[in-house]
Amino acid sequence: MIDRFNSMRHEFELFMDAVGGLFQKHPTITKDPFPIVHSIRKRIKSENHLRNKLQRKADKGELVDAENCFDQITDFAGIRVLHLKQEDFKTIKDVIDERVTNRDWHLFETPIAYTWDPEYERYFLELGCRCRRKDSFYTSVHFVVKPRPDSPLSCEIQVRTLFEEIWGEIDHQLNYPNSTTIRSCAEQLHVLAKVVGAGSRLVTSIFNSVDANSVPARPGNDS
Repeated sequence: MIDRFNSMRHEFELFMDAVGGLFQKHPTITKDPFPIVHSIRKRIKSENHLRNKLQRKADKGELVDAENCFDQITDFAGIRVLHLKQEDFKTIKDVIDERVTNRDWHLFETPIAYTWDPEYERYFLELGCRCRRKDSFYTSVHFVVKPRPDSPLSCEIQVRTLFEEIWGEIDHQLNYPNSTTIRSCAEQLHVLAKVVGAGSRLVTSIFNSVDANSVPARPGNDS
């Protein structure tokens, strides 16, 4: 199965680059002086992480082989889209939906919003997402897109705020793929998740308190 993925790695990279290009070029989310998308990150799943994922699936009784691997594993390629305000998620989703409506992409499944916050859960449900909660307090919204319904290629798009990215990076090093056995560490990660949630709300409040017309433009490069 790993050999089959490796034989198509370049195809996944090409599709991933095309998906990433949308979030770097689309005028709705990249316009100056304050683009909605702050930055993106791209990655192809490493062989080691892939083996670990296959083992976790096997431990749960899920068989993944060369015939079904591209349906069972949809994050061989991944894009992380980072933004400041939680409310800007809707605009990013609208851009993704536009590509799906125009049949440039096929949406493999209904987007999943991972959140522990009841208020944000209602927000994501209203936007047509499914919601799930993880014991780790992980927060992010996941889309899986394909170039067409019958294609083996897919790319997972994770959309999250910069505050959520900070938490995610720390949790990824200390609590993933195997949960930490240090109780104090797990408790502190939960506290940090609450701080991150408050931080995201505060960012929105700050922007809402400022009249858009009074925000100074960023210095340009024109001489």
